[in-house]
Amino acid sequence: MNTAAPVDYLERIVRARVYDVAEETPLELAPALSARTHNRILLKREDLQPVFSFKLRGAYNKMAQLSPAVLKRGVICASAGNHAQGVAYSAQKMGVRAIIVMPETAPSIKVDAVAARGAEVVLAGESFTDAYLHARELEKRERLAFVHPFDDPDVIAGQGTIGLEIFRAHSGPLHAVFCPVGGGGLLAGVAACLKRLRPEVKIIGVETFDADAMTRSLQHGRCVPLEQVGLFSDGTAVKEIGQETLRLAREYVDEMISVNTDAICAAIKDVFEDTRVIPEPAGALAVAGAKAWLAQHRLRDKTVLAICSGANMNFDRLRFVAERAEVGEQREAVLAVTIPERPGAFRILCGLLGKRNVTEFSYRYADPATAHVFVGVSIHRRADATRLLEHLGAHGFPAVDLTDDDIAKSHIRYMVGGRAPSGIVRDERLYRFSFPERPGALLHFLNQMQPEWNISLFHYRNHGADYSHALVGLQVPEADVTRLHTVLNTIGYDYTDESGHPTYRLFLGH
Repeated sequence: MNTAAPVDYLERIVRARVYDVAEETPLELAPALSARTHNRILLKREDLQPVFSFKLRGAYNKMAQLSPAVLKRGVICASAGNHAQGVAYSAQKMGVRAIIVMPETAPSIKVDAVAARGAEVVLAGESFTDAYLHARELEKRERLAFVHPFDDPDVIAGQGTIGLEIFRAHSGPLHAVFCPVGGGGLLAGVAACLKRLRPEVKIIGVETFDADAMTRSLQHGRCVPLEQVGLFSDGTAVKEIGQETLRLAREYVDEMISVNTDAICAAIKDVFEDTRVIPEPAGALAVAGAKAWLAQHRLRDKTVLAICSGANMNFDRLRFVAERAEVGEQREAVLAVTIPERPGAFRILCGLLGKRNVTEFSYRYADPATAHVFVGVSIHRRADATRLLEHLGAHGFPAVDLTDDDIAKSHIRYMVGGRAPSGIVRDERLYRFSFPERPGALLHFLNQMQPEWNISLFHYRNHGADYSHALVGLQVPEADVTRLHTVLNTIGYDYTDESGHPTYRLFLGH
């Protein structure tokens, strides 16, 4: 790959052609978030771009560098989201043919948005990797120009114009800039620019805990591919970063930080409360990272900046975000409380909870001696949950903190009371599956199962992402477990055996 020296990147960024299509977006103070964190948090509003994402910058700059002869043949890219819209929008403005290869699992809202820009949409495979490989085949067959989503100097330079705008818009103290990271194009471009112009400013990349390819690659000094990635922050769900983005990150990036899904949901709420705009998960990732980093280092009275990278949010996700935001903001604790099965026990438990607001309370009779209650309760800070657990335990109501238990929050909280009578459901094993969101996926799974393995439990939720999760109970004798795993491996869906999960044992198992 053709790389450039750092001085060339600053020149490339200064000369980048992005403003034929992109806007110079504002820096805005997040007043409520700043007050709550005791720091000054600025938001770089890339969600205000015509395609609601920064990706337009790199896509157009790459295409603007192509010769007329190459442009005449057309361009192609592989993407399931914002890069696709950036290429399609740029091609429409330039009057150029564009083919966008997207996974078959891509939600219709994204497919329709790309097609509305005049691009030719080709659906191929179930993953981005499948789409990428097919796009490379079409590139050669039809002699098209490939527009890479991140590992290209012109794309990196286009994204780097954000750093130039930050430099021009804010000349005062600036402690750190937080960038969301998928393939690393945005991080590399912003870092290459700002570290030349304001070397004292820390550049910090933010990833999700289940898609941390840049963090691992920096630790090992080479590109480390991930076997699988979490898909909630679909805009940054990249299994392998670029060689050039890694090179620039090694030279210019000060630090990486990872956050979980709940923290992202809380950050989405933070941005909404200060701007009345709902960012997509990747769009709020930098805000979540800034909050976590400031808290980790116990900093106050600092000025930091987070890049709000996009707002292509699927409406279907809003329910999930709202449910998890309170936990992510550490305003809700989720507990499993064991109480004696006798009259008055509920009243005593409520008395021990005191004046705390109860957000959820689920129970069903299952055992003559004890009962397990699923409780959600409002808290002011994470330490409140620890004190509450100690308080309940001291009064004979042992409790388990489920606040960080994803199985409990995504599935079991909706199934409390579903325990089957003892002796009826035997040999039950619990599995968690990732399902592609496309017609027929669930039926395909059921058709693959052997008829003698009865499905004894099933819970499925669509979070508005490319993939959703199902929790499935199967009645499988111990002698059949090896054969079951062989069958599951042939189906092709990612799965995890959750039979020993403690929350399952408390509320659903025996």
